[in-house]
Amino acid sequence: MIVRQRTHWLKMLFIWRGSVLKKIVVQLAVILVFSLSIYFFKGKIFDYKVHLNPTIFTLIGLALAIFMGFCNSASYDRFWEGRKLWGSLVIETRSFTRQILSLVNDPSPTAKEEKEKIIKMVSAFCWALNNQLRDKPGTEHLAGLLSPEHLEQVKDKKFIPSIILGFIADWLNEQQRKGNIDTIVMTALDHQLNQFSNISGGCERIYNTPLPFAYSVLLHRTVYLYCFWLPFGLVDSLGWMMPLIVLLISYTFIALDAIIQEIGEPFGEEENDLALNSMCRTIEYSIFEQAGIPQGELKKPDSYFID
Repeated sequence: MIVRQRTHWLKMLFIWRGSVLKKIVVQLAVILVFSLSIYFFKGKIFDYKVHLNPTIFTLIGLALAIFMGFCNSASYDRFWEGRKLWGSLVIETRSFTRQILSLVNDPSPTAKEEKEKIIKMVSAFCWALNNQLRDKPGTEHLAGLLSPEHLEQVKDKKFIPSIILGFIADWLNEQQRKGNIDTIVMTALDHQLNQFSNISGGCERIYNTPLPFAYSVLLHRTVYLYCFWLPFGLVDSLGWMMPLIVLLISYTFIALDAIIQEIGEPFGEEENDLALNSMCRTIEYSIFEQAGIPQGELKKPDSYFID
């Protein structure tokens, strides 16, 4: 994801990274060449003059803008819901870590190491959820957070986050059996695990239920048909300015179509998707800091603002 603040208005006109322009530059070039051809031939196809009233495009453009607004709202709602779920995950992991450190009264000499092991499992849960949502196989990042035995158990599994929650639940049951936590505390900790499950399930719901394909097809077709017919309606009224105006209108519609498709899948790795890696690092850093676990510096976005 591109992580940067809004910059000077003049620089905003020429920003490349984070813009969908590089995705649609070929389509815009084709439309520009097509519009120049229509201008050169005065709106004729062979010897037939195509007469299209600009008013038609006003009506179609209005309907198209309304439909695009609906699709954009639906896509952004998916993006924002995904962000809220991961924001909740940040809060719940910190709360769970605090409860583990303060409410589990283990008098054994290895208590600190045991608690650190569970806190590392919490971080492993977040990274495993990240990998699952992005279809990333393997457990390379989990190797430093899980024990070799647990790592072997999650190897080649599909729903690793749920398995890790099971490891944590087993540890809590063991602590209750030893008398280190009472029933009330156990209920509170179990509630936190349920919150983790709810967040994971919510993310899976977004991931497994994309926008209806019929909406995407209809929007995509209508946008391109509109852009390719527009030169015929404007060539007589705008003259040599027609290709530039068509290019501007096409950029607006086609770029919005591309943005709708991009943010509609918020857990991907495109420039405008959610910064899951950054959020996982933030969670890991904050809960390790709570527990006093040694760690390095919190990584920031690189010089290209990509995280």
